[in-house]
Amino acid sequence: MLAGETVQVSPAAGVAQVWRRLRSQRAALTAAIVLAALVVIALAAPLLTAIEGQDPTTYHDTLVNSASGGVPIGSFGGVSADHWLGVEPGTGRDVFARLVYGAQISLLVAVGSTVVQVLIGVAVGLAAGLGNRFLDHLLSSTTDVMLALPTLVFSIALMAVVPSGFPRPVLLMLVIGLLGWGGTARVVRAQTLTLRELDYVAAARLGGSSRWRIARRELLPSIAAPVITYAALLLPSNVVSEAGLSFLGVGVKPPTSSWGQMLSTATTWFRADPTYVLLPALMLFATTLAFTVVGDAVRTALDPRAASRVRVGTKGAA
Repeated sequence: MLAGETVQVSPAAGVAQVWRRLRSQRAALTAAIVLAALVVIALAAPLLTAIEGQDPTTYHDTLVNSASGGVPIGSFGGVSADHWLGVEPGTGRDVFARLVYGAQISLLVAVGSTVVQVLIGVAVGLAAGLGNRFLDHLLSSTTDVMLALPTLVFSIALMAVVPSGFPRPVLLMLVIGLLGWGGTARVVRAQTLTLRELDYVAAARLGGSSRWRIARRELLPSIAAPVITYAALLLPSNVVSEAGLSFLGVGVKPPTSSWGQMLSTATTWFRADPTYVLLPALMLFATTLAFTVVGDAVRTALDPRAASRVRVGTKGAA
């Protein structure tokens, strides 16, 4: 290397460093494999159900015992070569088909609502951090109101008043996203207030750059890491929100399949057919746990000082 020569680190090097940190966490790799498997299952749902020879909407009245109220005939909820995970009590619909199609709804709503939350939160946070005192106060107060809202109550109200013809998965994404962007906005505003005082931002401002250019060229790359981290932690809560709304009967409507909707139906069958309760509950638990573990791993990989502080603090406390 010659004297005075500068060395630039490419963005790929930073990505490779984050990837090395993620690979060093076995729990994160396991959770990522689980999520990848769930995505493959959701995308391949038509193929998987075609291999089984079933679909999620066809009723099989001959596979349930009408004399006992609709309990599936056979062991473990009617498991057989034709119905790999049994059939739904009362209707006889194939449980495997409903589970894999339910994965589509849960993952689609979780990712879609997270995108809506991040887009609105970043826009509001940047506007508040770069705006004048009045705009900052107005947007910060609006954010505080959104954080204080009883989200579940407002979600139920909005889902109930929208016409039934509106696509329910899209409506779920919009409702969860529009009511849940406050946390992202607060994180982005705090980062913007810190970054705007740094020299390179001040130099861009003195150079005549507009606020939009400063936000796009100077601030967005710097706040990407905390926003990605926060978005990764939003995903599991959005999975639970979708399941909760469907469980309460205001989310996805039949015949569309959803894990929350299956759990809502299963509440009347948990004694006669416990398998039907456990399967969607386990899928929901595995998805939420995997998203949580991956989100925590992304946070640590993007900010390794957090893990160092935990280790030092633990050692000092001992």
